[in-house]
Amino acid sequence: MPRHNHPVAHIPLAQRRGVRGALTVILVVLLAAGLGTAGALGGPSMLHRFGMGRPASRAPDLTPPRLAIGPLSPDAPIPSAAGLSSALGGLVAVPQLGTATGVVLDPVSGRALWSRNPAKALVPGSTGKLLTAAAALLALDPAARLTTRVVAGAAPDEVVIVGGGDPTLSTLPVGTDSVYPGAAKLDVLAAAVRTAHPGPIRSVGYDLGRYSGAVLAPGWQPADVPGGYIAPIEPLTLDGGRSKPEEIDPPRSATPGLDAAKALAQRLGADPATVRERGAPAGAAVLAEVRSPSIADLVANALRISDNVLAEALAREVALAKGVEPSFAGASRAVLATLGGAGFDVSGVRMVDGSGLSTEDEVSAALLGQIMAAAAGPGNQPRSARLRPLLDGLPVAGGDGTLDDRFVTGSSAPGRGYVRAKTGTLTGVSSLAGTVIDVDGRLLAFALMSNGTSPADSRPQLDAIAAALRTCGCR
Repeated sequence: MPRHNHPVAHIPLAQRRGVRGALTVILVVLLAAGLGTAGALGGPSMLHRFGMGRPASRAPDLTPPRLAIGPLSPDAPIPSAAGLSSALGGLVAVPQLGTATGVVLDPVSGRALWSRNPAKALVPGSTGKLLTAAAALLALDPAARLTTRVVAGAAPDEVVIVGGGDPTLSTLPVGTDSVYPGAAKLDVLAAAVRTAHPGPIRSVGYDLGRYSGAVLAPGWQPADVPGGYIAPIEPLTLDGGRSKPEEIDPPRSATPGLDAAKALAQRLGADPATVRERGAPAGAAVLAEVRSPSIADLVANALRISDNVLAEALAREVALAKGVEPSFAGASRAVLATLGGAGFDVSGVRMVDGSGLSTEDEVSAALLGQIMAAAAGPGNQPRSARLRPLLDGLPVAGGDGTLDDRFVTGSSAPGRGYVRAKTGTLTGVSSLAGTVIDVDGRLLAFALMSNGTSPADSRPQLDAIAAALRTCGCR
């Protein structure tokens, strides 16, 4: 789906995809929109340079604006419960939201400032990725990388590519980015293999032993693979299984491991028809390896473009780190256990995958809000410091990722540039969880969920609520 602009009515049972510091303001969109073109071309002198007017006889003595990016004050006023109830009550009660829940928190104290049925578990859509992202940052080394290796095979002219869980490994040439910036390149891996194995290579095997269990989760639809939302979850995958690596949701491969091995065979001069799945020989010599971007970067990218395959890979890595079976069930248990062990309330939560694509997932607004508040909390708190990279991946309202075409007009426009949030969209499901800076300069965390109505109706309402948090002050 190009930049997630498909009409909502066409969604199958499938996902449409939806400050660095706790108190850092990054107003990219607003500064560009409010001070960009008009400020650059509005002056007579600049117009004259472009042949569009005559210079003024005397330039006005104006002091240019000083733009600054800096921390918010921790002493900014906190919205009151009464103020928030007054501002949000009518917006949340509209029929377009169906069953609606939500929570607003102060990240500094972690205190809930407003809520509506926050403990009620609803289908989260892609905001379910926040659970996986948080668990990955808590359980894994944020600087660690996933490694894809090629080892010597059983025969002198055979090699085996061993899947290391990196779905960002790319077929694109060096210097060209896929939807995964900084991804390792298959061409680099192949060149290193040829250097380490100068003799002819006639056979390529592939090892998928890193993961176990089914490759599609409960609640997923097989049609979502050619539909571009997901690929079978295997530890060896190129470009997230995409047929077009530079597009977000083109048709995906139904056999990602096999396709990756065939692509390597072609680069090594072996016949792709000879490719077979086989385990790497015990103690086999490593001929070459390439590594993914860091876990922190993978988390941010999974959230920004709402990538289901990458989220599932991160969930499997959490399972492996916790010594749990790297299957859908094992990964889900490991994610929730990691969150529970870090002090998050996971009671009543059910996840059958790591991406939120499944219609069988159930998450509360309370948990989503707790995760966002913790990620945006004071940096002297170890849990907040650990979760800080999560905020880097939140799309900017009206600016990038899955929010690039939202918060642009109407009642949600005031939130443009001030709201950063993870989206979630399935048939009958909309959710939004993130942070917003209110007019008093206070950073707030929020989570909003809606089940039972069309996203075409519910998403604008959720955006309007988030924008109201920006504008109300609510004292």
